[in-house]
Amino acid sequence: MKVKLTKGELKRQRDALRQYERYLPTLQLKKQQLQLEILHQQVTLDKERLDEEEKMNNAMSWAGLLSDVQFDPKKYVKSGRLTKDTRNIAGADIPLFVKMDFPRAEYDLFITPLWIDAAIDALREIETARKKIEILEEGVRILKHELRITTQRVNLFEKIKIPEAKEAIRLIKIYIGDQMANTVGRSKIAKRKIEEMVLEEVAV
Repeated sequence: MKVKLTKGELKRQRDALRQYERYLPTLQLKKQQLQLEILHQQVTLDKERLDEEEKMNNAMSWAGLLSDVQFDPKKYVKSGRLTKDTRNIAGADIPLFVKMDFPRAEYDLFITPLWIDAAIDALREIETARKKIEILEEGVRILKHELRITTQRVNLFEKIKIPEAKEAIRLIKIYIGDQMANTVGRSKIAKRKIEEMVLEEVAV
């Protein structure tokens, strides 16, 4: 680390150190918030995965009926329209599931079997569960990316910037102290020489 050994540089390094030490706690807090939110999102994600699995298992009771070409519920279930929002967590915008809207299923109530309604509802629930999982996974990815960047900044301040500034301040203060001592020493020598010259003149 090359440092200018001047009073101007000393002020610059002190100002920089104050800035780093003021900014570091904010970064550390952000890091903690992101870590907590990732844990929270991960718990929610695990619950949604279990919910989807349960819905899939429940669907197995009538899944065999899907082979009925004449009354295939998948014909009546159009893809839903997803509505999302965003939520800001420690400066990171993550997607938020709001709802799924499905087009009305059109079929003849008189000729379709009774289980069709339940099958359509089940398929819609499974699609909704999968969309929730996708959104949560995207949110966790965004939060982990933000955490990685924040951790890098915390490490930069803690391990590089702050120690460098402190070391620069120490070196400059030593140098300036030595320069002042040398100046005082030269002044004393000059003063002594002047006093000797005066004494010599008086003696003459």
